[in-house]
Amino acid sequence: MIHRQVFHNDRIVPIEQVRLSPGQAGLMSGWGLFTTLRIFQGEAFAYERHWRRLEKDAGRTRLPFPFDPAQVRRHLSELLSANQVMEGTARIYMIYNRVGFWQSDEPMPQVDLILCTAGLPAHPEPARLCIAEHGRHAASPLAGVKVTSWLNNVWHLTEAQKQGWSEVVLLNERGEVAECTSANIFSVKDGKITTPPLSSGCLEGVTRSVLLEIAPRSGMLMIEKTLMPEDLYAADEVFITSTNRSLLGVSEIAGQKYVAAPGPVAQKLERAFDATMREYVAQRTASVRT
Repeated sequence: MIHRQVFHNDRIVPIEQVRLSPGQAGLMSGWGLFTTLRIFQGEAFAYERHWRRLEKDAGRTRLPFPFDPAQVRRHLSELLSANQVMEGTARIYMIYNRVGFWQSDEPMPQVDLILCTAGLPAHPEPARLCIAEHGRHAASPLAGVKVTSWLNNVWHLTEAQKQGWSEVVLLNERGEVAECTSANIFSVKDGKITTPPLSSGCLEGVTRSVLLEIAPRSGMLMIEKTLMPEDLYAADEVFITSTNRSLLGVSEIAGQKYVAAPGPVAQKLERAFDATMREYVAQRTASVRT
C-alpha cells in the first residue's frame, strides 16, 4: 500500500492532493520510466545504479531527462522522513507530458517527477513458477527498458496467479528463458550459478547486477549464459531476485520440483547480499557525516 505522503514535481503533498491530468499524454500512452528502490535502514540501497539505469533508459526512449540525481535523492530522503520509512520500498516515476496530440494546454512540466513509498510486499517462500511462451520480445528496440507501460507483465502475472502459481517464467521469441514478470532468474548446477544475458530481453535488474559483482568475491562462480527451460528443469537450485525480494528460492517450475528452496548456494549468496547492503548503508552514513 502506498504511503500517504507523495512527492510530486516540487513538493510533498498528501496523496489525495496529487493531480494527474488527462492531458498528460505520457501517462495515457505509458511513455514514462520508473524504478523501485529497496529502503534499508532508512537508505535507498544502490541509488546510483538505479539512477544510471534511468538515464540510460531515458536515452533509449527519447524521454527528456532534466533531473539532477543529488536533488532527487534529497527529495526522496525528505519523503522517507515524512512517511517514517526505515524499511520498505520507494518508487521514482518520470512521466512524459509534452508529447503527442492528446496533451492539454494547462501548465505542467515537460516530464512529471513522482516519488512514493510503501512497505515491503509479502512474498511467501518458496516461489512456484509456470512458464509463458512469447512473454518477451528480445528483438524489440525497447527490450529491457523499465517503462511504465507494464501491462504485459501484470497480465502474465495475474493469469499465472489465477492458476495458483506465484510467478511466471517469460520465454522470448526464440524459446529462451528471459526473466519473470518482476524478477530476474538464476539457476544453479554443480555449484555454478547461471542467469540469462541481457540479449534474452531481460531487464538489467539492480539486484542482478550487484550479485554478478559480489558472487566472485564470495567464492561463487556466476555467469551470464543462454538458458532454455530444460536447463531450469535440470538445475539443482533455482532462485529469483528483485529489489523488494532480494533472493527468493523456487520450489517448482511447471511441475518440476526442487528439493532445496532456497538451496545452499542461494542462501550463501543471500548472506553476501545482506552484507553488501549493510556495507552500503555504513559508507553512505559516513559520507553524509563528512
